[in-house]
Amino acid sequence: METRNRKPAVFLDRDGVLTEEKGYISSVGDLNLFPYVPECIRQIQAKGYYAIVVTNQSGVARGLFTEDTLQEMNETLRKKTNVDAIFYCPHHPEGKIEEYRKECACRKPRTGMFETACRKFAIDLQNSLMVGDRAGDILAGQAAGVKTILVESGYGTAALESDVTPDYIMRDLRDVLKVL
Repeated sequence: METRNRKPAVFLDRDGVLTEEKGYISSVGDLNLFPYVPECIRQIQAKGYYAIVVTNQSGVARGLFTEDTLQEMNETLRKKTNVDAIFYCPHHPEGKIEEYRKECACRKPRTGMFETACRKFAIDLQNSLMVGDRAGDILAGQAAGVKTILVESGYGTAALESDVTPDYIMRDLRDVLKVL
């Protein structure tokens, strides 16, 4: 793909960024979208960015819900927000479900979901951002070579699993619009 046809992306974690952080969400009924998210996604896209969700969903590997249920949640999220795409990792090295129990390239902080997104979309990574509420989100964004934003709407700075230095720390997705 030619560079001039590329556009940047805002990569978004799901839980704590788009939806309330409630641990393992196992049904569509538990998926509580922050009320400001649809308008934020519209503005992200209006500013010339793809809005792409990249989310670890190890609840599948842990046997807490099926991949079909996750697909149902993803479809609901897509309809409510109009994001361009949702990429997810259902794996975990200690999962109970054998087919999902593995080390993989897609689980954040690895960059497999970013690479898949770049194969499907003409993404200008140099001008893209990763928005998340956990250290793994920030580490994944840094490994992918994008600017990173840690938001406080989920786990945020109070519950970081490791020492990371994001490019920005913001209250929630509404503040992210200010740096686009």
